[in-house]
Amino acid sequence: MKTAPWIQRRHILASGGAALGAAALGLRARPVLAQSAVSFQLSWLHSTQFAGSYIAQDRGFWQEAGLEVTLQPGGPNAPVEPPVVSGSALMGISAADYTAAAVEQGAPFKIIGVAMQNNPFAIASLTENPVNVPADLEGKRIGMALANTPVLQALCALNDVDFDAIEIVPTQYSPQPLVTGEVECLLCWATDLPVAMTVQGVDNTTMLMADHGYAVHSQTYIVTEDSLANRRDEIVALMSGEVRGWDAYREDTDAATDLTLAMFPDAGLDLETQRLQAERQVPLMFSDLTEANGFGWWTDETVAANLETLGLLGREVSADLWDRSVLEEVHSA
Repeated sequence: MKTAPWIQRRHILASGGAALGAAALGLRARPVLAQSAVSFQLSWLHSTQFAGSYIAQDRGFWQEAGLEVTLQPGGPNAPVEPPVVSGSALMGISAADYTAAAVEQGAPFKIIGVAMQNNPFAIASLTENPVNVPADLEGKRIGMALANTPVLQALCALNDVDFDAIEIVPTQYSPQPLVTGEVECLLCWATDLPVAMTVQGVDNTTMLMADHGYAVHSQTYIVTEDSLANRRDEIVALMSGEVRGWDAYREDTDAATDLTLAMFPDAGLDLETQRLQAERQVPLMFSDLTEANGFGWWTDETVAANLETLGLLGREVSADLWDRSVLEEVHSA
């Protein structure tokens, strides 16, 4: 039987590589059945990318609401969508383009929260030969996974850049091809390869694609329509704990990093790298929109921008893929 595209590994890119002292911020979770056991599927291996969830677990935010939450790591052999569809995970971390692909294959998903207000895709370059705007890509060699070609094509279309004037060089996901001069820029996440180069003392420049019209919600929370209808109290409680955890993360990213390394001492995480990654996540996850409305928020305007970019990626979905009712309940508590 042919495997649906959305069941395959959702991230081409791998993410970078003690109780907290900050005051607990956030909202009171809505009570549910005492100690309901739920599974929460993460999108990749454990790192500070998910530190807000670790805080929620460590501080007992979910336990206060009657949830016993198991955090399931993702990885190259652990895609997000199947356990959520099957019901073995109540909620998962995905991205709007992968969710759109799944919905096209018949998966009954809803996006109920947006952790990353700005998509983390970026163009990394050496500061001595920087890519500051999309037009700077013309005439350059870019290192990237060929699977991400539609992403680059979308960026070019949004900014009237000649895609054919860019030479794509298939590379491993590493800063090395850029540092050694094999390529002049890299397509990557802003929170990993640029962080690795900075830690290594390599002067680099990051052009965030979200600053140039590439609007695809990332690190999104997905549930099935059935779960939303029949397990709503648990979903609200789970999202409430997430909100509290990420608000606390923002207050002290160093403490959030310390907790991550304490919880996963065998994950091979480097303290300096993880601290810088945690710091650089903040402007991706918090914005004027979240200041006004709370963590995870979005508007009709941001959804419209997502639909435009998703269309360029070949994904045709409607605005009703997004359901803000859970966040509205959480933030009004």
